[in-house]
Amino acid sequence: MAFTTRAKRLTSILPEWTWNHKKRQPLTSFNPTREWHRKPDVKPTYTLFRYSNSSFEESMLSASQACQTSAEDGVVKWMNIDGLNKNEVEAIAECYGIHNLIVEDILSVGQRAKMDEIDNVLFCLMPMLYYNEATGQIEMEQVSIILGFGYVLSFQEDAFRDVFGPIRDKLRTANSKLRQRTADYLCYGLIDVIVDSYFGVIEKLNERIERLEDALLLQKEKDALSKISMLRREIMLLRRSIQPVREVVNGFLKSENEMLEDRHDKYYKDILDHITQANEFVENQRDMLMNLQDLSMSQINLKMNEVMKLFTMVATLLAPATVVGGIFGMNFDIIPLSHHAFGFYIAVFVMIVVPLFMLLWFRRKGWF
Repeated sequence: MAFTTRAKRLTSILPEWTWNHKKRQPLTSFNPTREWHRKPDVKPTYTLFRYSNSSFEESMLSASQACQTSAEDGVVKWMNIDGLNKNEVEAIAECYGIHNLIVEDILSVGQRAKMDEIDNVLFCLMPMLYYNEATGQIEMEQVSIILGFGYVLSFQEDAFRDVFGPIRDKLRTANSKLRQRTADYLCYGLIDVIVDSYFGVIEKLNERIERLEDALLLQKEKDALSKISMLRREIMLLRRSIQPVREVVNGFLKSENEMLEDRHDKYYKDILDHITQANEFVENQRDMLMNLQDLSMSQINLKMNEVMKLFTMVATLLAPATVVGGIFGMNFDIIPLSHHAFGFYIAVFVMIVVPLFMLLWFRRKGWF
């Protein structure tokens, strides 16, 4: 899987000093940074894959054809639906005998990842994450996967972005392991590529953090705190999206449904390892941002100290002139040198020479 390469890449680029059945949650508690609304009803596209070890068929279907597909012994069926339309999702659910609670979850986007077992089908929700280079933000799409006897249904919001390409390529390859396994292995494959895609987003964020760190160390970043705040919001969103996925995978491992073969448990455990590593990367990035924030605040305090030191030195250098001017400005009849022919020049000389000696002394002390 692409996970290995990305994981090695992330391990190498993260600095060593940083390595020191569920109740639905309210939308605001899951996604604190931006709203996540389901797109208006669109015309879905239906892609059907029928395969076995010796046969393969790929076809595009209409909504009516999608409900007419029949089950075959020894043949696994995967139907991917791109685009959510309430009426058509309900029609598909009726054809496959899917419970209304699952239909509601499919159409209600923005939920945290979850896994349920209803009416002898396994259902899971997972966020699919993308990094938008233009905006520098993480974009999310909810993916719903239903595992039944001999079939898998997957529902996506957007037809233009997904990570299922590697799965399609393997299905098109004769004698691939995916073609030789049952539907629950296909379900594993879909979940696995979704989890692997998280590492691409993590790597993009890590590159931004590294660039910000370099700019801070070179003192070329004037808007560091706002950028750190933006990155922290993205990291928080990423963390809250990834962490519940562990519960989904654990749900498959703990399920005693006969559709799940014991021989595939090791693959789901492998996904758990990936999720653990992804969470570790995200936690390390949080630590990096905290360190960068401390560095930025230290630089701000240092600049403020430099300004205050400059003001203090200027005030100190002007002190002799202030003292001399104050003395000769007193309202007394007899003041030394007030009537001397060179009194004015002596006062000016003192006002200039004393600050010069003070300046040399400051220099020797290394104060500037």
